[in-house]
Amino acid sequence: MNAGAIRAAMPSPAISGSAAADRIADALGTPNPATYGERANVTAFVVRRFVDRGLLADLSANPDGTLHHPGQVDQVCRRQDLADLVAADTPLGPEQAAARLRVRRADFDWMVRLGWVRSPQSIEVRFGTSRAGAIDVALYTTASVDAIVPAHPEADWEQLRAVEKGQRSPLASLRPAPAPA
Repeated sequence: MNAGAIRAAMPSPAISGSAAADRIADALGTPNPATYGERANVTAFVVRRFVDRGLLADLSANPDGTLHHPGQVDQVCRRQDLADLVAADTPLGPEQAAARLRVRRADFDWMVRLGWVRSPQSIEVRFGTSRAGAIDVALYTTASVDAIVPAHPEADWEQLRAVEKGQRSPLASLRPAPAPA
């Protein structure tokens, strides 16, 4: 696609992923906070998942950010199922995902090793002011975490949820499925 032709056809400049997230939050009636450091209701992570779903086009070649046609964002904001889409694409860290499944974090880590869930994106989290204390934390969509239990009836979920701290995970005896060819 010719970027110049796209820009010429747009009535207004492209907007960033965070600006698109703000518009989506406004459309849901839960505006993102304007104060720095407060937790956003809709994040650029959700916007990237909308790009992955084909709901929004990314007009940027920048891997660290996205740009979107404001009209297309407005069209997405008018969808009747917008709240459900945002809820499904809300990011969860590994601790949050484990809590949502009501399992230990160690058991969730086994689910990741087994390929039961994949992270579409990670974020860098810094401890203190130094990059030396930075680590990457995988993020998972709420929908992908919610899909684990129905997709894996072979797991004894009641037993898994009853495992005590310090006990070996029942998932440790399972082997990952072979990668698709």
